[in-house]
Amino acid sequence: MTHLICLRHGEAESNVARSMAPALATPLTARGREQAEAAGVRLRESGAVRVYCSTVARAVETATAVARVVDQLEVVQLAGLDEVLIGPDADPLAETTRDGAAAALRSWVVDQELTVAFPGGGEDGTTVVRRTTEALQSIAAAHPGETVIVVGHVASLTAGLSVLCDLHEQVWGRPLPHAAPFVVEGGQVWSCRDWPGGFSG
Repeated sequence: MTHLICLRHGEAESNVARSMAPALATPLTARGREQAEAAGVRLRESGAVRVYCSTVARAVETATAVARVVDQLEVVQLAGLDEVLIGPDADPLAETTRDGAAAALRSWVVDQELTVAFPGGGEDGTTVVRRTTEALQSIAAAHPGETVIVVGHVASLTAGLSVLCDLHEQVWGRPLPHAAPFVVEGGQVWSCRDWPGGFSG
């Protein structure tokens, strides 16, 4: 089994602005940088051999900080870990866009209905789950018996891990906090025992 220590990126400027814009250049806030450093300190004794992250700036910045603090680890970017994209017809600042994204994510995670898409012609669940699970499975296959750190995003990580670990409604209503590590065991069988905030029911 591979131990994947997963975490959402630190707080970014887009989170503060409540924007769902797909721009890749949204940096961390000062608080987000502190969160990333703190996560690195927590993981110094983890025995991790590498850090993987999405290609999105806020995840790369978080992963780079964690890798430096842990042990100058190599950071590898995987597009499969990127956050879910809204479509070009959606207003990234509108409450209706956020509500529609939440409804789509609930359909994927709780109802296991993956044909629903994010607002404005965005990605559907089938696409997101496929790319995210393939990325996580490739990481596990490359590191049998080792520990790695994975920095991702709230929606894509939740969607992918819900399928791999058969979590579904157990984690709905418990969004991943910023830079809070939790362990997933991956390989032939996948499991997650310490979702941040616990499990429902």
